[in-house]
Amino acid sequence: MLRRRGALAALIAALALVVAPAWARIVTDSAGRQVDIPDHVQRVFAAGPPASVLLYMLAPQTMTGWVRAPRPEDKPFLLPAVRDLPETGRLTGKGDTVNLEQLLAAKPDLIVDFGTISDTYKSLADRVQQQTGIPYLLIDGSFPNTPAALRLLAGILGVPERGETLAKAAEEIFAQVDTVLAAVPADKRPKAYLARGPEGLESGSRGSITTEILERVGAVNVVEGLRDKGGLVTASREQVIAWAPDTIIALDHRFAQGAAASPDWQPVPAVKAKRIFLSPGQPFGFVDFPPSVNRLIGLTWLLHTLYPEQAPGNLRDQVRGFYHLFYQVDLTDADLARLLDGAGA
Repeated sequence: MLRRRGALAALIAALALVVAPAWARIVTDSAGRQVDIPDHVQRVFAAGPPASVLLYMLAPQTMTGWVRAPRPEDKPFLLPAVRDLPETGRLTGKGDTVNLEQLLAAKPDLIVDFGTISDTYKSLADRVQQQTGIPYLLIDGSFPNTPAALRLLAGILGVPERGETLAKAAEEIFAQVDTVLAAVPADKRPKAYLARGPEGLESGSRGSITTEILERVGAVNVVEGLRDKGGLVTASREQVIAWAPDTIIALDHRFAQGAAASPDWQPVPAVKAKRIFLSPGQPFGFVDFPPSVNRLIGLTWLLHTLYPEQAPGNLRDQVRGFYHLFYQVDLTDADLARLLDGAGA
């Protein structure tokens, strides 16, 4: 066993020497860590799904693979050049699946994580960077920080113009939300429940990364009492009935269809009023899965879903424009129908 461990350590050290590029500049990431990175970054390893989406939008040519491979139904909504990149697994979050040998074999110039900034993630980044010699950046993935995150990583990857274009588009979407909310009194905003999974009983308490998009669009998240701080929770149907949401945003079509037809769910005002809205989810979720830049179009969809009289513009045109700009694909009418018809809009 000791010999095997020694051999593995030697292999990691040798591979690190092979793949480590010459350092050319120092950047400061969102955690305040100063990291030496190459002058020209050509290959980037995404530590988790949110980082994978951010990287695809900014510089798909640098991707070493997908944290989670796209499903067949997702591929038409992605650039052909990256649809079939290998699945790399994840370094962070629940169910991390990458070991150091796999990481080194991908030969990245840089590792990027996009999400929560905490001591746990800083410790992981420092440890992996020390063990592999590969620079590891942490970028704040909180929803309000989206424009800044786009600009930061774009500058690091050498695509500042693209980053600025996407950041300005993100700011315009946030501003549009604020304009609509200014016209909707607080007592006219929906009491919403986010239903995750086929049973619809997983959700997020107020302030969680899972539900921050609902709260950003002015909805009152009804989930309370199950957790002091924001995070995922598992509720019972009786609790949902007691919370009495007038709107349900569903992420799973099985729940959306099943709850609408189930007598057990009829006491919920949202179900009785037929206000279960299924979030679109290709190539990434509009509301979640993962909680990354893909949620920007979710804000637009939610404006039209929750405030149809106040929401400006045409939803189909806005979705088409977002996919053209952020995903770099042009949607056909059939694509738009697949995304939006029956999904609550």
